[in-house]
Amino acid sequence: MIAGVPTEFTPPGPESFDLPPIIDGVSWFTKPVLVSALSVVVIIWFFWGASRKSAIVPSKLQFAGELGYNFVRNSIARDAIGSAEHMKYVPYLCGLFFFILLNNVAATIPLIQFPTFSHIGWAYVAAIMSWVIYNTVGIRKHGAWGYFKHQTMPAGVPVWLMPLMIPIEFISNIVVRPISLSLRLFANMFAGHILLGVFVLGGEYLVFETGNIALAGVGIVTWLMGLAIAGLELFVQVIQTYIFVVLTAQYIGSAISEEH
Repeated sequence: MIAGVPTEFTPPGPESFDLPPIIDGVSWFTKPVLVSALSVVVIIWFFWGASRKSAIVPSKLQFAGELGYNFVRNSIARDAIGSAEHMKYVPYLCGLFFFILLNNVAATIPLIQFPTFSHIGWAYVAAIMSWVIYNTVGIRKHGAWGYFKHQTMPAGVPVWLMPLMIPIEFISNIVVRPISLSLRLFANMFAGHILLGVFVLGGEYLVFETGNIALAGVGIVTWLMGLAIAGLELFVQVIQTYIFVVLTAQYIGSAISEEH
């Protein structure tokens, strides 16, 4: 505590993410719902516009759409799943990538400034969808027993080690994956946004509330650091989108592969 400085400042905490309804009486219609709905509209508009008038010499919008689609198809789906099987999963992976990306970067867009996946429920739903898909395609490929064996009995492991390996592999491949997927995405969005809030609100408090010129200078420096944090948060938002979709593709590839 600095002598003579008021102590009324309350840093942002988990309660800062409990947003009120946008419309009174409609409890479910909050900012995350609005942001996610807007992101769907933007994605549909973007790819519809990019593909509506395809040409050999692409327009800027067509070029951007092809660039985004080809990135997911070639750098994520094909590399993780394989060239023989990847195309059937590209629509899901592409939609998942851009949905998560837009909802993440919404945290740095003025007037929105809220990452949807900082609410754990949204991360759970995305992870469960991926979990259902890769387990379903694995069961279709190998059958229920074959898939269970495929995921829990690594090739080349001695029979006497199987009682130890089966529960470890089951927990790792079946149980933990959706939890780690969701928590990784949620924790990064939550922590990054709350850290940014500390710098912004802390700087505001030092500049406008303390009545101390020296501390006001510190507040300005705090704001500048907040800008750096915002840049870092944007980088993390993009990286976490990529990691989530890459891991989903890898799980699909592992589920349909011939050997574990």
